[in-house]
Amino acid sequence: MDLDTVLTHRPSPGAPPRRTGPGRLHRVRAGAVAVLHRTGAVAGVLLALAAVGTMIGEPVLIPSLAASAAVLHHTPTLPTAQPRTVVVAHLLGAGVGYALLAVAPSAPWSAALAGGLTFAATTLARTPHSPACATAVVVVLQTPPPARFVLLLFGATVLLVLGGVAASRARRAADHYPVRWW
Repeated sequence: MDLDTVLTHRPSPGAPPRRTGPGRLHRVRAGAVAVLHRTGAVAGVLLALAAVGTMIGEPVLIPSLAASAAVLHHTPTLPTAQPRTVVVAHLLGAGVGYALLAVAPSAPWSAALAGGLTFAATTLARTPHSPACATAVVVVLQTPPPARFVLLLFGATVLLVLGGVAASRARRAADHYPVRWW
């Protein structure tokens, strides 16, 4: 079934007739508004990260942060989207990546190991956030300067969290974010 069929109350070819009332149409429209709101919020925070990176001449937007933005705005009430989890998990991922670089070369096998070890570290720290595994992979494969990268990563994760807070306040029907700060 496509969206036009739902919005215009026309049944799909060959489908049995269904009762559709104003309640169903309202739910479909509300769902569409929610998707547009979340999409705008994700795009907005990622554009802000890209803009900051352009202004300072440093890459601030990395793939794992895009994944974090999606997790945060799609499931804002889950433990994996809470501020402590997002920030701490990415910092743990960077730490694991740099620790592995201290004992192993930058290579695909060491990047894979860093991703797995980050999963273990975030699980043990009770900050499970799967995009942080990608942060460890980025660190191992790209070997950015630690002091600058970690500082920018911290700032970027805080910006992601603040974007989530702003998005949840901008639309009254949105899930309240965060559920808890720490």
